[in-house]
Amino acid sequence: MGRLKDSVFYHDAIHEINYSFGDFYLFDGFVIAEVYEGVTFTWDNHGKKVVEDIAYLYDTNGHDLIFISNRINSYSIKPTDWRKFFKNRYVLNGYAVVSYSTIGNSIALLEKLFIKTQSKRFNSLEDAIEWAKGVSSNRMVS
Repeated sequence: MGRLKDSVFYHDAIHEINYSFGDFYLFDGFVIAEVYEGVTFTWDNHGKKVVEDIAYLYDTNGHDLIFISNRINSYSIKPTDWRKFFKNRYVLNGYAVVSYSTIGNSIALLEKLFIKTQSKRFNSLEDAIEWAKGVSSNRMVS
């Protein structure tokens, strides 16, 4: 279980956004999110701002991005808020959850019910990053 900043991948980030509720790291083709302990992450209070900032920086609606949620902390999400994400015409090329607990895996399964894109669960950040790179490179070839 590790923070991106403590990994070999950190130096590859092209941009870092630090909010009061979490850190978001932008890479070529994917984003890694690390939400802080105890946050209740909702579209209205957090997600909309993050998505608008990322869409602006990448100049995209997300169709070419993979989003990786590195769940190193315990926090709550509102899975139904994914509907608001898609209702606002945002999309993703893929979504990954890196979970380090059984309850985290259960939450990821629930969340998957509301996501309209390929999604996958991982036990390590390294595996999620390799998957994201593979999905991104396959999209470029197609």
